[in-house]
Amino acid sequence: MSEKAQSKNVVLVHGGFVDGSGWQGVHEALSSEGYRVSIVQNPTLSLDGDVAATHQVLDALDGPAVLVGHSYGGVVITEAGNHEKVSSLVYIAAFAPDKGESVSSLIADPPPGAPVPPILPPRDGFLFLDRDKFAASFAADVPADLAAFMADSQVPWGVDALNGAASRPAWRTKPSWYLVATEDRMIPPPAQRAMSERLGATTVEVPGSHSVYLSQPDAVADLIRQASGA
Repeated sequence: MSEKAQSKNVVLVHGGFVDGSGWQGVHEALSSEGYRVSIVQNPTLSLDGDVAATHQVLDALDGPAVLVGHSYGGVVITEAGNHEKVSSLVYIAAFAPDKGESVSSLIADPPPGAPVPPILPPRDGFLFLDRDKFAASFAADVPADLAAFMADSQVPWGVDALNGAASRPAWRTKPSWYLVATEDRMIPPPAQRAMSERLGATTVEVPGSHSVYLSQPDAVADLIRQASGA
């Protein structure tokens, strides 16, 4: 591996309903190769708050970083990616909004026949997935016991975060990579392809669920290596 790749920083941003622990496999794969891997624990109360949390991690780094987002984390990196230390963006089965778009607007008009994520009505300003339908929709290729744990340990996702709109999409000025999860039942694969095409992203397709970052960490790590210039 080149010296450039060994000195590269990687910052991983999780999506809604889960925390950053799902990145463990990716963290282990890259850390073992000399990457400095940081994980942002989004409060998921508002987009602004999650961007601020990401900037805190970036501020502490000693050089350029690859910024990676899964699901809603794609909205976070679209905004936080304007940080001067971000060299490239990697979207993992993620929302990639243009200016003025949010998760709410991007899911408002799903493709015909697309599965509908089992999001329960808001409770005190927060969203959860139906526990009994979590595995099938979010983590179909994850071991059953782990999917059950994920369902029981959901992170409340603030409605304000869902409605947070991008103001200055970093992908317009930073190179982007996109991993399409072809068996995703949260963000339809056709929507992922359309977003990646709009980005002009280097795109790979992996047969995986919405939890592809957890079920197939090696495929995710490989795309991050590409984005790092390895």
